[in-house]
Amino acid sequence: MPFLDRVTRWAEERPQEPAVVCGNDRLTWGELRAEAAALAASGEPTGILRQANGVDFAVRWAAGVAEERVCAVLDPSWPVETAEQVQEHCAARLPADPVPALLRDGDPASAFLIGLTSGTTGLPKGFLRSRASWRRSFEVSAAHFGLGPADRVLAPGPLASSLNLYALSECLHAGAGFVTLPRFDVAAAHAAITGHGVTRLVLVPTMLRVLAERGLTGDVDGSGVTAIVCAGQKLDGTTLEAARRWAPHAVLWEYYGAAELGFVAARRHRPGEPAEGHAEESGTAVGAPLPGVEVVVLDEDGRPVPEGVTGTICVRSDLVCDGYLWGDDGRAFGRVGGMPTVRDQGNLCDGQVHVLGRAAEMINTGGHNVYPHEVEAALDTVPGVADVVVAGLPDEVRGQRIVAGILRSSGGPDQARIRAGLERRLAPAKRPQQYWELRELPVTASGKLSRALFHEWILEGDARVRPLG
Repeated sequence: MPFLDRVTRWAEERPQEPAVVCGNDRLTWGELRAEAAALAASGEPTGILRQANGVDFAVRWAAGVAEERVCAVLDPSWPVETAEQVQEHCAARLPADPVPALLRDGDPASAFLIGLTSGTTGLPKGFLRSRASWRRSFEVSAAHFGLGPADRVLAPGPLASSLNLYALSECLHAGAGFVTLPRFDVAAAHAAITGHGVTRLVLVPTMLRVLAERGLTGDVDGSGVTAIVCAGQKLDGTTLEAARRWAPHAVLWEYYGAAELGFVAARRHRPGEPAEGHAEESGTAVGAPLPGVEVVVLDEDGRPVPEGVTGTICVRSDLVCDGYLWGDDGRAFGRVGGMPTVRDQGNLCDGQVHVLGRAAEMINTGGHNVYPHEVEAALDTVPGVADVVVAGLPDEVRGQRIVAGILRSSGGPDQARIRAGLERRLAPAKRPQQYWELRELPVTASGKLSRALFHEWILEGDARVRPLG
């Protein structure tokens, strides 16, 4: 793994400095290296890592990828049946009788991670990642986002999530102190930021928003945060504004990527800069490609489309995974025109990548293809709309109808004002036919907005949604 030799270096240079902190528990660089080395040398099976956040997670993760070992990181919140099915699929790649290993990096070309991502069925899909792909990724992200040994990074989400697992590994490589929480809690996150001198946050926008808004109302000082890295979903204007007021010295990065593709594009918001609009045309922008990443938009036949025309976003870089082990349903990671893609739809305009959403999420309503994200981007500009999620429901006449879930700010708009706010921003065929008021956002355990969960709430008559008047 490309961070183990670095862990040894930090343990020799700064043995008493904290490397990993979770709640009241912490490990110094010297302790982390000693415990991980002992576990790797013991010959204990480390190929399956399924546990909640904690400093021991870092120990088992490091030992699990020692030399040329392979590790699969399972979400501890999964049902037992799902976890058992995933372990059965992983068994073919994991040795039945693991041998002791030294805590050092293995062959860059060898696989180290069985990544897991959701699919169209209940069973997560598994893909392989090489050590070289993350080694190169660390170099790119640390340089682009400015991460170094002086940083203290808080990633408050679950470590089983690819965003947070990468953040932990990136910190171990860069020598930055890594801070997490046993579970996401706003007060605990605020306490960690001030108590541990956190300089950088890595999190999804929904978590950033609640930290910023409650930090402002509770007078929690965020001025020591100098960088915020957001991913997992598009950053909305309300969250951006709240983050800027709460952490006025922070450079805020939002990046677009995928577990299978790695980093693709990023957008930077500097302190003091005028907030960029989040209207329909700019709300879909996710930034320029990162160094070493080529982005091309192709049609169904694998031919490049003109600038501004929607097609399949494809990439060419050293950060891409090695392909699926199981679960390839043809609707996610694959190749179009010989280039890797997760079949996100979008376009290129003035060097910026614009993302409309996954092809599988596209809503076909009355013969029109509509991407939820472009509708969400337009609704985000309506005053009083604090947050929004859009999905398609079955409709006997249209095939599907567009429905929008609205989380309103205090004194937020009624349905008539929302409809009026979209008249100049969306074509009639793209406007929602139904609006629902949300009592809370439908999010996954890792804090990502979930259109599938919103869809489920409506169909099941969940109390967390009700028709918007």
